[in-house]
Amino acid sequence: MVPVVHGLEEKYSGKVKFAFLNMDNPKTYEFQDVLGVNYRPEFYLLDPDGNILKKFVGFVSQEIFEAEFIKYIK
Repeated sequence: MVPVVHGLEEKYSGKVKFAFLNMDNPKTYEFQDVLGVNYRPEFYLLDPDGNILKKFVGFVSQEIFEAEFIKYIK
């Protein structure tokens, strides 16, 4: 998933903000609790206010991510 996500990050720079949480990093535990992170990998599409628009669990193709992005990119 790393190549897919980093490729999307480069492609959508300035349009979609990416944040990466390491599940093993205690500094991210509080945010993981807020999101309800349980599995690896998990991906969340959030609105500017931090509301969850979409949650993905497991492998997600670039095409699926992009189909969701275009729904919200203005």
